[in-house]
Amino acid sequence: MAKRATKSTKRDVKQELIDGLNEDLNLELEAVLRYLYHSASATGLLGHELREELKADIVGEMNHAVFLADKITALGGELDIKPSMPKKVRTTEEMMKIDIAAERHVIANYTTRIAQAEECGDKGLAVRLEDMLAEETDHAEELERLGR
Repeated sequence: MAKRATKSTKRDVKQELIDGLNEDLNLELEAVLRYLYHSASATGLLGHELREELKADIVGEMNHAVFLADKITALGGELDIKPSMPKKVRTTEEMMKIDIAAERHVIANYTTRIAQAEECGDKGLAVRLEDMLAEETDHAEELERLGR
């Protein structure tokens, strides 16, 4: 009986990882949509700086989404793609606050996901997520610096 419990627990941990990766996939897709919207609609001098920053990050966020989608499938999971559309905002300052908060949310998620990947014994995934975590941390810090 202990073997069944172990298999069930291992399956549960893997499913939690897949579910989390689906959440992360949607957050990355939301970032692409939000960055596209913000980069197209930001105005003023600060808006120019924000546009340049976000345009450079769109491709990176899309690459993260592609990796996550491929990994979910490789783990035997089903893709659950349902990104939220970006909220309309009026000022560049509001855009930056939203973007920074979203980056911090993704950073927290990837920290959790790294632990889950290690628990599942997927060291390769953990390493890739650590790289993505570093990129997201860089994005957040660049946006925070821009807002000072």
